[in-house]
Amino acid sequence: MIWVIIPTYNEAKALPTTLQSLGQQAGQYHVIIVDGGSTDQTPTIVKANPQLTLLTAPKGRASQMNRGASYVRNHHPSIHDWLLFLHADTTLPHGALTRLNQLEEDSSIQAGGFYHQFSGHDWRLRFISWLDNIRCRQSKIIYGDQAMFVRPRLFEQINGFPDQSILEDVAFCQTLIRHTTPTLLAPPVITDSRKFIQMGI
Repeated sequence: MIWVIIPTYNEAKALPTTLQSLGQQAGQYHVIIVDGGSTDQTPTIVKANPQLTLLTAPKGRASQMNRGASYVRNHHPSIHDWLLFLHADTTLPHGALTRLNQLEEDSSIQAGGFYHQFSGHDWRLRFISWLDNIRCRQSKIIYGDQAMFVRPRLFEQINGFPDQSILEDVAFCQTLIRHTTPTLLAPPVITDSRKFIQMGI
């Protein structure tokens, strides 16, 4: 089983595309949305799909993702399960969840993520993703928008994401790589470039 945990905060524009993409994935998985107090239509979008689980947590990706993991822990996951942390503006490649289901019995893989790519054709964003993928191969530090996945017991063993407002993904991986070597999967996930274009690349 794959427990897909999506932290949200005012993601009404991007979330429908991500949920639609997830709905087209085959495999055994359950989607958990952890909202940080959205004031837009994000909760309404989630409630319209009864197959989704909607939770709330104090705003902050670390807080929200830890809340999702806590929910999973209370449902007694198998040692073969995955926690998959997916940003609300990021879509998985076709067949990603089936592939992770196939890796569930491989105990040599305890964590990982996907290569990364921005949507659109802006060469600057493509270049940033290219550099990031090189950095990731060398350092094994996976950013949050790379759909990080980890075994529930290992996640609990290293106490989840640290309680910090930024770079919680980097801090988590710095601890993670002391316990295992994350696996990188291709094809890449696609992150919506809208925010980066609006705010300035």
